[in-house]
Amino acid sequence: MAKAIMIQGTMSNAGKSLLAAGLCRIFHQDGYRVAPFKSQNMALNSYITEEGLEMGRAQVMQAEAAGIRPSVLMNPILLKPTNDVGSQVIVNGEVLGNMNARDYFKYKHKLIPDIMKAYNTLAAENDIIVIEGAGSPAEINLKQEDIVNMGMAKMAKAPVLLVGDIDRGGVFAQLIGTVMLLEEDEKAMVKGMIINKFRGDKSILDPGVEMLEQMSHIPVVGVAPYLQIEVEDEDSLTERFDSHREVGVIDIAVIRLPRISNFTDFNPFESMPGVSLRYVKKVSELKNPDMICIPGTKNTMEDLQWMRESGMEAAVLKQAAEGKVIFGICGGYQMLGETLADPEGVEAGGSMKGMGLLPMDTVFASEKTRTRVSGVFQNVSGDLQELSGTVLEGYEIHMGVSTLREGSGTLTMIQDHAATTEQKNDGAYCKNVYGTYVHGVFDKEEVAKAVIAALGRKKGINTDEITGVDFQEFKETQYDILADALREHLDMKKIYQILEEGV
Repeated sequence: MAKAIMIQGTMSNAGKSLLAAGLCRIFHQDGYRVAPFKSQNMALNSYITEEGLEMGRAQVMQAEAAGIRPSVLMNPILLKPTNDVGSQVIVNGEVLGNMNARDYFKYKHKLIPDIMKAYNTLAAENDIIVIEGAGSPAEINLKQEDIVNMGMAKMAKAPVLLVGDIDRGGVFAQLIGTVMLLEEDEKAMVKGMIINKFRGDKSILDPGVEMLEQMSHIPVVGVAPYLQIEVEDEDSLTERFDSHREVGVIDIAVIRLPRISNFTDFNPFESMPGVSLRYVKKVSELKNPDMICIPGTKNTMEDLQWMRESGMEAAVLKQAAEGKVIFGICGGYQMLGETLADPEGVEAGGSMKGMGLLPMDTVFASEKTRTRVSGVFQNVSGDLQELSGTVLEGYEIHMGVSTLREGSGTLTMIQDHAATTEQKNDGAYCKNVYGTYVHGVFDKEEVAKAVIAALGRKKGINTDEITGVDFQEFKETQYDILADALREHLDMKKIYQILEEGV
């Protein structure tokens, strides 16, 4: 069975996912078979495996860093919030149902056999398992029957590295306070601490590190720097949303919906020089972009209502009328149609008028479409005609079926990876408005470059010098940069010793 090490944090967004990915990469580089694991993940940003199963993107990113294919075994429980007090519960990649927080809290201990079956399967196939916790282990109101932090560490007999975020301040109080709120047997499992996201002269920090070690009797195994690594984020805490980028030669604005999901669809544009990608949640932030993207969402109808009430819909309709390129993905694509109907109460129930930019109608159904796909853009007319004939890959994850009306062209022809021969139409376009159900539609270099070339032509700009990258190859370089930085700033000899000794 594999040896295990666990990354826990003092709070959400302390950097657990990235540090776990970095350790996966280091162990992989050192010749070990390594896999990531997170028993329970809460995120709207999910991924569909080759088997058509759904899992959290953080473990996909960590699997890529480990040099292995993502498997739902790495994330047996995924919670996708539907509102402030409830989530869709996904177990082993399949939808179990919707539960409010109180009901799930009572139910979750029944999922321990699923967690341990997944974990033990991975442990039998690998040398090392890098486990990630969730939030903080010191949430004293949630510690009863914990299955994701210290509860998981005990089940896996995994030593814990506790991570604090110095960038947001108070890192010493974070770490000491967390340790103080642990039970004695839990404290004994914390074998090291990491101060994360540090900027500046480390010598100034050293006296505090020494006092921290004296007070906690736990060694600090590294001070990791603040890293600008371009890998796929897990959830809406991403710092991408808070960055105020200067408008580039080609400017793309993504509407920051309240329940935005799979925003990583737009990451390929971030690595292209001269292109700005901005997430906007106020009409005043929209400005005058070359393309407006409406992303996926966990609740299409409620987020369309937000668009309506915030004035964002009116602003987008105005820009569309002026000829601006509008591109919707999944839920954003559904919003662009004429009508949305929810007869089974999958979302809000009832029906509502869409934005009316694409001649199509959407009906929600209780059965979720989950599949990986590949295909090609059809003979596309209009502003994005450069996409015609371009090959794409990605995945579908949605609970609606859209039917095109007369006047709407089909955007792509795709094939379900689970099917052998069947091909199907996907997406729609009409004049300067485009939409698709395929997540990851821009990941291939040729697709992203075609979009930018089309926007440049429309603007009268030669974009030949704006180069794209193969996003998968680009991510590989980022994992190596991450591993190099952690090797430099973490005591890997001590971490290997902690791994070997266990608990």
